[in-house]
Amino acid sequence: MTRLFVLARHGESTLNVSRVVNGDPAVDVPLTEKGRQEARLLGQQLRNVPLDLCIVTRFGRTRETAEIALETRVVRFDVEPLFDDVDVGDLDGASVDDYRAWKRAHTRPDPFPNVESLDAAAARYGRALESLLARPEGAIVVVTHEIPVRYALNAAQGSRDHDSPHHDIANATPYLFGEERLAEAATRLATAPRG
Repeated sequence: MTRLFVLARHGESTLNVSRVVNGDPAVDVPLTEKGRQEARLLGQQLRNVPLDLCIVTRFGRTRETAEIALETRVVRFDVEPLFDDVDVGDLDGASVDDYRAWKRAHTRPDPFPNVESLDAAAARYGRALESLLARPEGAIVVVTHEIPVRYALNAAQGSRDHDSPHHDIANATPYLFGEERLAEAATRLATAPRG
């Protein structure tokens, strides 16, 4: 049986527009009107693909995107916290510029203030992909965040750099993976951190 995995970043959120970082799923961050339109377009792109399951994160913007995209379909939903956005700890609510300045001053193994590091997040995303592969469903769509999609794309291509060659991940755009390539990405991310 050929399996299909679709990873997509959520639609544009209000914090994307205000350029504020959010790594806390308890903070309510709705989609913008543009984000809702992006979610509808994602639904059009997935319309002719049979789907057995939709996985979202604990962040409301991923569920909102998925519900809009799949509103005319009967697809079971499940929540997988391993796909959550990076927990940035005390940087939650900071500007994107402050977040990037912090990243420039630190290395990937350095934890964000009081929480996980980028390397720890990459390993978590590897476990998330492993959990996806262990599921019995044949066609799964995951609506998640920019970083897990970026890391999966780069790892599936064999990159040793989680952030390249693909860096900017478009909102609500489907990225398709077969089982073999997703397994390669899972292994690369779940094993020893790479800089």
